[in-house]
Amino acid sequence: MTADGVTRLEAIDEDEMSARAAWLHHVGGMTQSAIAKRFGIPVTRAHRMIARAARDGLVRVFVDAEVAGCIALEHRLTELFALRSCVVAPELGEGGAIPLKALGVAGANLLMGLIEGGEHRVIGVGHGSTMAAAVAMMPRREARDARFVSLLGGLTRRFAANPYDVIFRLAERTGAEAFLMPAPLFANSAADRDILLAQPGVGEVSRMWAEASVCLVGVGAVDMAGSIARADVFDPENSLRDLRAQGARAEILGQFLDAEGRLMSTPYDGRVIAADLFSLKGREAHAIAGGETKAPALSAALKSGVFTGLITDEATARRLIAIAEGAAPAEEDCDQKP
Repeated sequence: MTADGVTRLEAIDEDEMSARAAWLHHVGGMTQSAIAKRFGIPVTRAHRMIARAARDGLVRVFVDAEVAGCIALEHRLTELFALRSCVVAPELGEGGAIPLKALGVAGANLLMGLIEGGEHRVIGVGHGSTMAAAVAMMPRREARDARFVSLLGGLTRRFAANPYDVIFRLAERTGAEAFLMPAPLFANSAADRDILLAQPGVGEVSRMWAEASVCLVGVGAVDMAGSIARADVFDPENSLRDLRAQGARAEILGQFLDAEGRLMSTPYDGRVIAADLFSLKGREAHAIAGGETKAPALSAALKSGVFTGLITDEATARRLIAIAEGAAPAEEDCDQKP
C-alpha cells in the first residue's frame, strides 16, 4: 500500500484482484470509483473485475425476504403432485421462450445444497439448456466426496446446450469426478445398444446410474423448438412431430410420456442409452423446466409419480396449476412449431 492509501496490485493475479474488488463492492459498499482509486487502476478495469467475479461464481446473493406469490404457488404444486420439495423461481423479466437465468439460479442453489449437505455420493444429472444454465450459475465449491454422472448418452450430431459443458463444468466447479456417457442418446438398433453398453467405459458409466441417490433432469416438450429437436438425434421416419401425433407430451432421458404420465412405446424402445426413467422412482428426483411450451410436458412428468421435487418459473407454475385444476386445457401450450 502506498503512502496515500492506494493498494498496488501488480503482484497479485487477476483472480485475486477480481475477488478483492467484488468483496469491497458488494460487502464493503464501495463504489467502483473508490475501488479504482484504492487499487490505483482505471474505473473501467474495476468494473470489469467486479463483473468477472460475478461471472466466475465468486459472488452469491442472498435476499432476506419471502416472495409470497411464489411460496403460494410452491405450496399448491406440492399439494397437487405430492411433491417433497418445490421451488418456483421469481420472474426476472427475461426475454425468450425459456427463463434460463431464473431457472439457472434455482437449479444452482439446489445443486449447491446437495453438495454442501454431503448426503449423496453419486448425483445423476441430465442435459439440455436449462441444466447447462444451472451449472453455469454455480459458484466454485469443492465437492471431492461426491461424483456426478450423466444419465443419458451425450454424443449427438448437434446439441444446442453441449452435454459436455454440463458434466465437465460440474467437474471444473467442484473438483469432483464427473462421468459423461460416451455414447449417443439413441443407438441405431437394440443390438447396437447392447454392443455399446458392453464396451469398457460405457458399461461402467451405465452401472453408476443405479448408484445415483439423487437426480436432477430436464423435461422436454415434444415440439420442434426444443433443444432435443435441435440435437438432430431422431430418425427422419420417426420424428418428434410423429411422436406428438401419437400422443407423446413429455420427453425425459430420451423416453416419452403421454398426457397422463404413462410411458409410451415408440420406435426408439430398446435403443435409448439412458437410465430407465421409472428406475428413478423411489429416489430423490428433481425435474427442472420452464417456459412457454413446458407446462403440459411438466404436467405429464409429474403425473408419472417419478419426481419428488420440481424447479420451475412463476408463469409455468401458474399454467401447470391451471391444467391440474382443469381451468386450462393441457394441449394449447404445446402446439407444434413449423
